[in-house]
Amino acid sequence: MLGESSFTLLREIGTLPLAQGEDVRVTIEAYRGYRYVSVRRYITTDGFSGATRDGLTLTPEIVRALAPRLAALAADPREVPDGEIGKFAKRQGMCVVVSIGSFKGRRGLVLRQWQADCGWTKKGIWLPLEKLGEIKALFCKAKEALDEQPEDDF
Repeated sequence: MLGESSFTLLREIGTLPLAQGEDVRVTIEAYRGYRYVSVRRYITTDGFSGATRDGLTLTPEIVRALAPRLAALAADPREVPDGEIGKFAKRQGMCVVVSIGSFKGRRGLVLRQWQADCGWTKKGIWLPLEKLGEIKALFCKAKEALDEQPEDDF
C-alpha cells in the first residue's frame, strides 16, 4: 500500500512525444487526498528510465481555467504572440504562470510556479510550441476527465 505522502496514479491522460527517448506525460494523480494533474517530462536512456524533475502539478481548477485559454489560441503556432496567457492560484502565496516565450532559439509554452515569498521556484516545464495542437488536446482531455468524474470516484 502506498503511503499517504506518495502520489497515486489515478488516470493516464496522454503523452506528448519530444526527442528520441523523451516525452511529456499528462496524468491525474492523488496526493494526500487531493487530485492534481501532473505534467512531467520522462526520459529513457541506457542508464535510466523514468520521470525527471522537469514538470509540475496543477489543481483541477487551474486545468479547468487553462484548457479553454489554450483552445482559444491560433491553430498555427506562428500566429500565437509571445506573452503571458494567465496566472493561476495554486494555493495561498503560490501560483502557476503560463506563457509563450523563447528558449535557446525555440518558442514554447512555459508553465512555471511562482511563490510570493521567494519568486520563481524550480518547478515548471517548457513544451515546444510546434506541438501546440497536441498540447491543446491533452489539456482538453484532462479537463474532460476531471469534469466527467466526481472527486470521490477517482
